[in-house]
Amino acid sequence: MNAASFQERIACVLVRPQHPGNIGAAARAMRTMGLMRLVLVAPQRFPDPEAIALAAGADALLDAAPVHASLDTALAGCTLALGLSARRRGVALPELDPRAGAARAFAHAVAGGQVALLFGNERAGLENDELARCHAMVRIPSVEDFSSLNLAQAVQVMAYELRLCALAQGQGAGAGDADAPAEPPADLAQMEAFFEHLWPALHAIDFHKGRAPFTIERRLRRLFLRARPSLRELRILHGILADAERMAQIARDRAVE
Repeated sequence: MNAASFQERIACVLVRPQHPGNIGAAARAMRTMGLMRLVLVAPQRFPDPEAIALAAGADALLDAAPVHASLDTALAGCTLALGLSARRRGVALPELDPRAGAARAFAHAVAGGQVALLFGNERAGLENDELARCHAMVRIPSVEDFSSLNLAQAVQVMAYELRLCALAQGQGAGAGDADAPAEPPADLAQMEAFFEHLWPALHAIDFHKGRAPFTIERRLRRLFLRARPSLRELRILHGILADAERMAQIARDRAVE
């Protein structure tokens, strides 16, 4: 895949946007830099005339933008998710600046992966459980005492950096995901299905031994997202979990005989 088609594999995902004008302005910011995939998650008001007005001609992005009720459905098929956040949160993720984040996103898309750039809502940004679905966090290095960047401005920063990546590729700079696995990684929906199997399996074998599961679940989530297993590898892990659950059930049955 060449740089010219990377736009088809990078989506800007606006999570719970409150103001329709920001949706339109984000579409305009994307269109000026050649990005074409806008995705909306639970927007407060959309469609809306204000979104059309602020898009300033980028209506095609608004018309094509899918609207999802949840982030999980919006991320279906995605193999790399980067979450934009103005603040360091309580979620331990690799932290990238916009240039490094754009380079990673661009290389992944050129290698054939599906990329989602997540932007939180205007009031509070991305929540911790939304960031937990990401492989890394991108933090725009604003001044510490005034980090309130407008949503569309944040989209513009990332779109610009991606545009620079595309121009560099066109001038002969190398691209390609250097650490791309031989098989494509499982998408985030498949990863969530694995986590939904893993958590009860840990309970079934009494792994937590009465301790709160939150910390270990958060660390395991980071570990598996960092590992980027393929779907075939996930099937193996599902099989291991199913066997563990079966053996735990046998042990419980024998205990009550």
